[in-house]
Amino acid sequence: MCQLFGVSRSGYYAYLKRKGDERNAEAKQQIRKVYKRYEGKYGYRQLQLFLWQDDGIWMNHKKILRLMQMLGLQARIRRKRRRNGMKQQAGDRVAENLLKRDFTADKPNQKWVTDVTQYRVGERWLYLSAIKDLFNNEIIAYQLSERNDNELVLQTFAKRKDVTGVVVHSDQGFQYTSHAYHDMLPKVGAQISMSRRGNCLDNASMESFFSHLKTEGLYPYDIRKMAEAQKRIKKYIQFYNRRRPQRKLKKLTPVDYRRQFAA
Repeated sequence: MCQLFGVSRSGYYAYLKRKGDERNAEAKQQIRKVYKRYEGKYGYRQLQLFLWQDDGIWMNHKKILRLMQMLGLQARIRRKRRRNGMKQQAGDRVAENLLKRDFTADKPNQKWVTDVTQYRVGERWLYLSAIKDLFNNEIIAYQLSERNDNELVLQTFAKRKDVTGVVVHSDQGFQYTSHAYHDMLPKVGAQISMSRRGNCLDNASMESFFSHLKTEGLYPYDIRKMAEAQKRIKKYIQFYNRRRPQRKLKKLTPVDYRRQFAA
């Protein structure tokens, strides 16, 4: 080709380099725009999904990583959660681990995971109880309270009526070993499943959501009032369900994946 068009080989490769630089400049601009849009919270893999969802641009994840490194862009690193050992109390009601770390489901309302997490606002604590459907990783119910008690968990489940036949998995927190919890779920046809004591990996799917919530929705902000913390949590759950695509869901959001299944 070079001989045919009278072009030197060095000139041809210089042309390729210029074209590559031009394409990289455009890609860098697109990456920087999406990175800023989501406040610098995400790494290259999640940015790849946002580029596709928001702008219809599909870019190789390795290229995104390389260009982010060139631009000096880094995702915020998640804080590691400290864990305290739990002692089993006399009278606690414990169930078998039916889930056995199989965090997949063939249809909605087949397997749910649930847990309670806490967030400190000044000298007070805000508690979040949430239920996640493993079919599409959607948060299908949640309850906020300044009291970490049985009522917090019971009120979370009161928002869901379609529990017949569902396997509901939790850890062995005091709310889930209570008589009120064990009396409530079987009455409505649900099966209770529990993690082994002190083994957080048995409920890793729920732990993962709480980690995303705090890292992306709470820690980046200087939250000083309880009302603001509640607002941030509600806003993030809406974002997580409706706007945050997941690789496991064929690059769709939880809500879109459920709608596609129902169509």
